[in-house]
Amino acid sequence: QVHLVESGGGLVQAGGSLKLSCAASGRTFSSYAMGWFRQAPGKERELVAAINWLGSSTFYADSVKGRFTISRDNAKNTVYLQMYSLKPEDTASYYCAAPVQIYFYTQDPSSYGYWGQGTQVIVSS
Repeated sequence: QVHLVESGGGLVQAGGSLKLSCAASGRTFSSYAMGWFRQAPGKERELVAAINWLGSSTFYADSVKGRFTISRDNAKNTVYLQMYSLKPEDTASYYCAAPVQIYFYTQDPSSYGYWGQGTQVIVSS
């Protein structure tokens, strides 16, 4: 199993910034694409950002494009989500996830089989 642990969430005022981290286990971390998802109460879980195994390709949801940056440090087995200009609508639980296949870069949520426990982000107005 791939174990993922998120951290960095918290309470921030609108317009502020947060940086989320996702620590992953395993020697094959560098072979996995990674994604950040979020889920607000009563809403569907949505893919916020994704990054391929090398970090050379990224995806962002339209709602966060230009404000969020996904990155990874394979030497540290860690994926990051840098969030700027936070809005109240960004309030959600944020999860990092990995597809079940190595070298598989996908925007399909059903292809992500490994999930962290989540970290909560609250943006006040």
